[in-house]
Amino acid sequence: MEAATMAWTAAVVGVGLVYWFVWVMGAAEVKGKRAVDLKMGSITRDKVQDKYTQYWSFFRRPKETATTAASAEKVPAFVDTFYNLVTDIYEWGWGQSFHFSPSLPGRSHRDATRVHEERVADLLGARPGHRLLDVGCGVGGPMRAIAAHSRSNVVGITINEYQVNRARAHNRKAGLDSSRCEVVCGNFLSMPFPDASFDGAYSIEATCHAPRLQDVYGEVYRVLKPGGLYVSYEWVTTPLYRAEDPDHVECIHGIERGDALPGLRRQDEISSIAKEVGFEVVKEQDLALPPALPWWTRLKMGRVAYWRNSLVVRVLTMLRIAPKGVSEVHEMLYETAQHLTRGGETGIFTPMHMVLLRKPVVSTEEAK
Repeated sequence: MEAATMAWTAAVVGVGLVYWFVWVMGAAEVKGKRAVDLKMGSITRDKVQDKYTQYWSFFRRPKETATTAASAEKVPAFVDTFYNLVTDIYEWGWGQSFHFSPSLPGRSHRDATRVHEERVADLLGARPGHRLLDVGCGVGGPMRAIAAHSRSNVVGITINEYQVNRARAHNRKAGLDSSRCEVVCGNFLSMPFPDASFDGAYSIEATCHAPRLQDVYGEVYRVLKPGGLYVSYEWVTTPLYRAEDPDHVECIHGIERGDALPGLRRQDEISSIAKEVGFEVVKEQDLALPPALPWWTRLKMGRVAYWRNSLVVRVLTMLRIAPKGVSEVHEMLYETAQHLTRGGETGIFTPMHMVLLRKPVVSTEEAK
């Protein structure tokens, strides 16, 4: 009798734990994902494992992914695959803003994220009536914060169709119709917008996916009105990075492999690339440097928390609620978080090198 009672008690506790972890354990934001809603974007359930394997094979050697024109041409498709694989996991554990921000004393991660996004609107001098472009908008967390803060109209572009649908759904829930926040599916290397059609533009940790930064900066330059400002938060290696240090190399390669990056750029390259396409550099600053507090503390997931999340994913996969392959993606993201944390702690990497650029009122060609 006692054995039966213990068995029933264990079963009830087990069901209760699964219920808590899966249904009750909150998503990072009120309107975010729950664990039971984990999919893999627009990838059908039976193709998730194959798509993950293809992705990992392509980005396994990061420095080789953009060394030839043929491989560089494949990068956008694999970035699209990456966001199909990770978008729901990001929303479940991270919320609707897929980027970092400096920690703020006594403030939540969510508050710090909002302040970091509102800084973009302030740098652009955005105001009502302005039309802004969000280059690589994800599911639109920054877009909504910037539209609300500045009362500007924001158009976001993302290569991933699943993210377009998620962003539009979030916009509707936030009461922001398509005239305030519009989202289109497209490649920021070749954008479907007319020349000189935006008052300002920004990108938050998105252009790192471009094989050549010149290409995306050139497109932003094209669609900006003369005199328009563009602010970008760039992922770069810092002067502390040493290519001859194996630990440094493995850290940076780990970041590149796990985040669909065709090779991180150096911090000192950004402004020269911007000038190369015609921009004037108004301001340049690494927002991660002191007195800013560490951005990577959010990634310092304890082993207990990691095993809890891993257990949830494995149980959901076993029950066929989540498709096969989700566990591998979750493990990849956890390992990438360790590399990102290491990059932050050593100072060899920053995800928030900020450049504020202006398209000249008179182009170089016209000035001649």
